[in-house]
Amino acid sequence: MRPTRAALLVAATALTPALLFTTPAFATGSTATSTTVTATSETPVDEMSEEDDRVAVFRILYLAQQNGDQAVIREANKALNDGSPEALRTFLETGYRIAQAEDDSVAIFRILYLAQQNGDQAVIREVNKALNDGSPEALRTFLETGYRIAQAEDDRVAIFRILADPTISNALRAAAEEAIDGTPEELRYFLEVGQYKVDG
Repeated sequence: MRPTRAALLVAATALTPALLFTTPAFATGSTATSTTVTATSETPVDEMSEEDDRVAVFRILYLAQQNGDQAVIREANKALNDGSPEALRTFLETGYRIAQAEDDSVAIFRILYLAQQNGDQAVIREVNKALNDGSPEALRTFLETGYRIAQAEDDRVAIFRILADPTISNALRAAAEEAIDGTPEELRYFLEVGQYKVDG
C-alpha cells in the first residue's frame, strides 16, 4: 500500500528532531543524498546466478545500512531471510526500487519540513513537483540533483537580501558579492559560515 502524503509528512515531522543528522548533507558540500546503489556489476539481473543475486542483495543492504535507508534494509532482510532464488530476484527486479522510493519519500519530506521552516521557496516548489510526480525516478532525481539546484536558488535570494541591507559593512558586502556567483556549496558555506567570519 502506497503511503499517503499526509501520513508521510506526519511521520517525517515527528522524526525530524531525531533525524536531522541524517538529512542529506548538502550544507557540508556533499550531494543531496547518498548515491544510488549499484546492485550489480554490468550483468543484467536476469542473467545473474543465484549467488550473484545474493551478493547483490548483501551489497544493497550494506549501503542501505550506511545511508539509514530503513525500507531498503527491511526489504533486503526479508529477501535474505526467505533465501529463495525467487525472493532474491524479486527484490532485485522490483522490491529494491519500491523500497528505495519509500526511503526517498521520507528524505524528501524531511527536506520539505526544513524548507518550510526556512522559507526556502524554490526547494518547496521542487519538492512538490517531485511528490506530485510520485515516480521513484522523480524522487531520486530531486535528491540527486534537484535539491542542490533549488537550494542554490534560495541561497542566492538570501544573499541578495543581505546585499539589499544598506547597513551592512563593506567587508560583508564584498564577501557577499563574491559568494553570489559561486557554486551551490559556496553559497551555502557563505550563509552558514562565511558571513559570520567576515563580521565576527
